[in-house]
Amino acid sequence: PLLLRSSPPAPSASLLAGLAGVALVTQVVRQGSLAYDEFSRRPPEETAEDGKKKVKRTNFFDRFGFKGPSKHYEGGFEDDMSRREAALILGVRESASSKRIKDAHRNILIANHPDTGGSTYLASKVNEAKELLMKGKESS
Repeated sequence: PLLLRSSPPAPSASLLAGLAGVALVTQVVRQGSLAYDEFSRRPPEETAEDGKKKVKRTNFFDRFGFKGPSKHYEGGFEDDMSRREAALILGVRESASSKRIKDAHRNILIANHPDTGGSTYLASKVNEAKELLMKGKESS
């Protein structure tokens, strides 16, 4: 008798689609699980007295590991304030004009004045910085 041998059937398109679907669902579940784990590790969000959510402001680029120069002076204060530290506190150069020093002092104190909830210690340091930089300059 004549026997015909046929080659094994090729995998069908529906089987491949099914396997791809299973792989996709597996990845979606894995990513969802990772996102939930990260979410559950976060501390609970604080709300202000008026019921609105407090938003912690961060630099957008910090998320990607970019650390640019800071616009503000970060760090503790020296025991005896130097002209360099005074200039850093006010955000001006040591050789800045008296007008620029006064403007910087005013802007910083508006944001940090004790009467509006600011720190008296910081206000005293800002005043000390202004006095130190204004020494020897004519007031205009």
